[in-house]
Formats: sequence, structure tokens, C-alpha cells
Amino acid sequence: MESPSEKHHWNPDEVRKNAHKAVDWVVDYLEGIESRRVYSNVEPGQIFSDLPEKAPMAGETFDEILQDMDQLVMPGLTHWQHPSWFAFFNANTSGPSLAADILSSGLAVQGMLWQTSPACTEVETRMMDWLLDLLGLPQEFHSSGEGGGVIQDTASSATLCALIAARERASGFDVDRNGVDKKMTVYASGQTHSSIEKSVRIAGLGSEQFRTIPTDGKLRIDVGAFEKQVQMDLEAGCLPTMAVATVGTTATTAVDQVKEMAAVCQRYSIWLHVDSAHAGTAAIVPEMRWIHEGVQEADSFTFNPHKWMFVGFDCNAFWVKDKKTLVKSLSVLPEYLRNAATESGNVIDYRDWHIPLGRRFRALKLWFVMRSYGAQGLKELIAEHLEWAQWFENQVLQDSNWRITHLRTMNLVCVAHNSGNEQTEKIAELINEQGEMSVTSTLVEGERIIRFCFGGTQTRFEHVKAAYERLRELG
Repeated sequence: MESPSEKHHWNPDEVRKNAHKAVDWVVDYLEGIESRRVYSNVEPGQIFSDLPEKAPMAGETFDEILQDMDQLVMPGLTHWQHPSWFAFFNANTSGPSLAADILSSGLAVQGMLWQTSPACTEVETRMMDWLLDLLGLPQEFHSSGEGGGVIQDTASSATLCALIAARERASGFDVDRNGVDKKMTVYASGQTHSSIEKSVRIAGLGSEQFRTIPTDGKLRIDVGAFEKQVQMDLEAGCLPTMAVATVGTTATTAVDQVKEMAAVCQRYSIWLHVDSAHAGTAAIVPEMRWIHEGVQEADSFTFNPHKWMFVGFDCNAFWVKDKKTLVKSLSVLPEYLRNAATESGNVIDYRDWHIPLGRRFRALKLWFVMRSYGAQGLKELIAEHLEWAQWFENQVLQDSNWRITHLRTMNLVCVAHNSGNEQTEKIAELINEQGEMSVTSTLVEGERIIRFCFGGTQTRFEHVKAAYERLRELG
């Protein structure tokens, strides 16, 4: 009699056959993605109602499942890999990243401890050092010293971990903290990402302890106003705990003055966290490394390879200057996780570097991408994207109907119609409704702008030119 394990699991031949079909499906999808609408036009609840109310009693064939991918799922997708995706920021994947994800899924290792998969840990440590050198980041974060790096899921998690470490350091690692956390204050500009305030809430500090600092004419944090707020908080009996410098703000990619913020933080013993989520990749190009001036003085730094570096989501890189502080803040060692390697102190247990216990082999994606493209290949690709953005900016500067609204620092160009907010918003809506390309419209200090971000894996110069032509035609 055939056992359930023999009856229901795919055998090796079935795995091979169906995995090949899945890969072919993905490749065909990417190859033909330009023919699709960027944004889905389904109605809310449409996909939900099209799916059966109950799971099938008997198993179905892979061909049936794949057919429903086309008929049920595909109509409700937003196509982030579309070559004319200019909205938000990039969320790139690539061939090497895709291949690495397949291997990671097949291996299905748990990298919570060094012991549970030594290669998962040690490849990650080496990849974080490779990344450090690729971006020209300071050696204070290198694994060979007091610092080190870890792969998180997103920059939101990295910020939360930085805040937890800052909170524990400020409280002297007092488990009870005796209410001192109610006095802690966190600082960032009004242009910073919403995840900063969310981290403040999750860490138990509360939004009333989050200080939004004004910005200057370039939408950078006003360092003078920052220090003044710190002084006011000290006089009020508060405990300034962490500040966030944003390198590449969400709306306009403004770059805070990290070096000047670091000087303030050092004067008042404040943890400085640098959030370079999208922008960090730009530093692969040596001429762009000015964006990280002063980072060597920061306590922690993060960026997302899963945005602009052709590494599929999720893959965030997070470094700290003092790994002992981070580990001490996040480590809880129950008896069932004790082992000789951990007790020796000679290994890294990445479970102590972030919120979740379990972790996938995400380092494979970094290893495959950096090896496949090489440092030179990545540099050339990012430099090309920067050139495209500059070309687009130059076209707008010569257009009597449009204007550049904010300083371009990298691959994001912000524009507005000279007729005002209403016309700018109308054109943004038309671009997205037509379905051939995507943009993001937002308000910055009362001005409606359209954001064009150039940096997709599938994007070519012809798509950038088409974006300007569409803008000109509608304007």
C-alpha cells in the first residue's frame, strides 16, 4: 500500500518538471512585461471573490495551479518590474537574484544560529563586508573590528533595531528602566520616512517623544534647529536618545548633513542612525560617495539592496559600529538554543541581531548578484541610471511648461507643471490611467509634484525618452 508521503509529495522528476515550468513562466512574464498595464484596474474584492471559498479536498495538478496564476492572480498585479515603472522607488530583481532565491527556497535552511547552518552565517558575514567595500563605507562597520553587519528584511526593521540598541544604551541596559524610557526622545526631519515614527511607537516610546525637526531650503534637516530642540528637551528633563539622518528622503531624495548631525550627537551622547534605504546604492559609483560624508561618525547605517541593486525583495543591509551593544540589547538565550559553538564566543548567532528568531539564506542573493555583475558591472549600471536622470532633468529645464521643483541628487527627478497643483495632479493621474507607465504624485510643502525614478532592471533609455515625451504631450 502506498504511504501518504509517497502518494502526496512530488517525487524528484515531478519537482524537476514543474520547477522548470515555473521558471519558464517567470521568464516569459518578464520578457513580455512591457505589454501589460503597469497598474491593475481590477475592482476591490474582485480577486478575493474569484478564488474558491474553501481549499480543495483533493490535490490539483501543477498545470491547473499555474493556469490560475494567469487567470486569477495576474489581473490583480502591479508590475514593479515593468521597464516604465518610475513610481515610488525601484524594487528590482534580476536573473542572478531569482536563481539564488530558488536555491535558498530549495535548501530551506534556518540560519538563526551558527550551529543551525554555518554556511548561512559565514556567507552573510562575508557579503556584508563585500557590500561595505563596494559602497566605500567606513571600516568601523567591518566584521573584523568592533562593528559588523547583518541582513534584515527591510529598513524599517533596521531602524527599529537601532532604536532598541539606542534605548538600551541610554538606560544603561537596565531591564526595568524605571520609567526612564518615558523621558527618551528621538529626532528626525519632517521629510523622513514614516517608519521612523512607527519604530518609536513599537519600541514603547510613543509618538509624543518623537521630534520632527524643520528642514532648510534643500529639504535637509536644519542642524541648528536640531541642536536647539535637543537643548530644550534636556532642560525639560528629557533624555535625547537617537537621531536619524536621512540620505535620500522619500519625496525628493534630499540628503541630510550627516557630518554636522554627528557632531551634535556626539556632544549630547545621542545614537546616530543613518537611513540610506534607496540612495545607498548610488555610492557604488565613487563620484556619488559624497552622500555618505560623515557616516564614519554614525552608530548605525542601513540601505536596501532590494531597491536599486538588482537584489530581489527582501534584503536590507544594516551595520553597527558596536555589535556588542546591539547583541546585548536583543539577546535572550533559552536553554533549548544553547550549544557549544555559541558558548565558545567564536561564532555569530544572527538571531541576536534582529527581531525574528528564524531567518532565510538571504545572503545567497547578494553573493550571486555581486559575483554575476561584478563591481564594475554594478558601477556601470548605476552610473547609466544617473545619466538617464540627468538627461531627463535637462529636457524639463528646457521645457516652458514644466519646471524642476527640487534639487536632483541621484536618479529621482521631481517636476511640476507651471500652471499649478491642479494641472500637475491631473497629468499624473492621466499617465497612470493610460497604463503604459507609472509615476508617483505627492505634496511637498504644499506643492504638488510628480516623481520620476529611473533605475529598473528592465528599463532602457528608450523608456526614459518615452517618459519625457508623454510628459510633454500631456503638458
